[in-house]
Amino acid sequence: MQHHPQTSAKAEIPVTGWRGFLGKLGPGLVTGAADDDPSGIATYSQVGAQFGYGLSWTLVFGYPLLASIQGVAAVIGAVTGKGIAQNLRQHYPGWLLRAVVLMLLVANVINLGADLGAMAAALQLIIGGPAMLYTILFGCFSVLLEIFISYGRYAAILKWATLSLLAYAGVVFVVHLPVGEALRGLMIPEFKMDASHATSLVAVLGTTISPYLFFWQAGQEVEEQHRRHVKPLHVTPRFRAKEEIARIRTDTLIGMGFSHLTALFVVFATAATLHVHGITNIQSSAQAAEALRPIAGSLAFFLFSLGIIGTGLLAVPVLAGSAAYAVSETFNWTEGLNRKPREAKAFYATITVATFGGIAITLLPIDPFKALYWAAVVNGVLATPLMVVMMLIARNPKAMGRMTLSRKMTVMGWIATLVMAAASATLLVT
Repeated sequence: MQHHPQTSAKAEIPVTGWRGFLGKLGPGLVTGAADDDPSGIATYSQVGAQFGYGLSWTLVFGYPLLASIQGVAAVIGAVTGKGIAQNLRQHYPGWLLRAVVLMLLVANVINLGADLGAMAAALQLIIGGPAMLYTILFGCFSVLLEIFISYGRYAAILKWATLSLLAYAGVVFVVHLPVGEALRGLMIPEFKMDASHATSLVAVLGTTISPYLFFWQAGQEVEEQHRRHVKPLHVTPRFRAKEEIARIRTDTLIGMGFSHLTALFVVFATAATLHVHGITNIQSSAQAAEALRPIAGSLAFFLFSLGIIGTGLLAVPVLAGSAAYAVSETFNWTEGLNRKPREAKAFYATITVATFGGIAITLLPIDPFKALYWAAVVNGVLATPLMVVMMLIARNPKAMGRMTLSRKMTVMGWIATLVMAAASATLLVT
């Protein structure tokens, strides 16, 4: 394996106040924001339109599950100094690695196509023009940013791009929201044992807990170590390792909290508008935006559409980047966004091929809603075995050294895995 050059940890001047707090946010914040991609917005829009506020509690239920398993992924990356796929390659059978990476690639390319198409449709709603051209431009723009912008600057761009999710908070403030009814749906679980409720529950869990997020956050923790010229935590002094684990915990909790809060805003906005007016079938985020215009006005429509584009610009590079991390680690290629293009040609080629594969999918006569559905199926099927393997890695002293996963994180990680297993089984049966 070709490693990035690393030196011993340098003395860092502590930064306090808001600047110090924001400095602790990075991979977890970006990963959480990328979770709310346009296909996720479509799922939350459908939940709000179909059930009103009735299923908003599922996002409160899902928050600790997502935060726990993303925390496990981040700790694996930070402790071992290696991504998920590389740990799989070193400690588990080759057939398992190949199966996982192949399924991840399929799901990511489908998601890329759906997200790029949704971004193009949203821009077309705002300014008109050819959606296909916008799809290509968005794809090219994302690829060029990942390849030619330095990692430090690119990470900062992604962090600031998370502010685009505030557009959905703006929508909630623009529409009339019955606060009492919304809080009741949030705090009092309502569920019927029928196919529609079961499918929606699985859709919410499958949208929030996605394999590409595991690969991305683990890879970004490794990138951060390279950027800061520090060693993996299993060979770092104990006091410094504890500080890093605390930073990961804060970053992940805030990032996943931001993700779920945004999802709640989408559910509330569509419940307060579309559901109330009898519009209960939404098949894309762009359709949700268009349906808002005659009901909630042009400002709500504009904010919702802007949010689709902003979240897409954040999610597309994450989807392509997670695929590149997985493939590069599988074939032992030089990888990393802090590498120059000439140093990691195969890594950046994978980003390009995955993104343009997504563009190609938008050219096929495939129903976008069915594409999203099958992406969710693949993600749901892949998530559970990958979560099992991650938990085994995190408790394996051969991989983690003296820093195997804590008992509390182990319990929470296994609970999240069991819940996702049940959700995946329900999805397959449905």
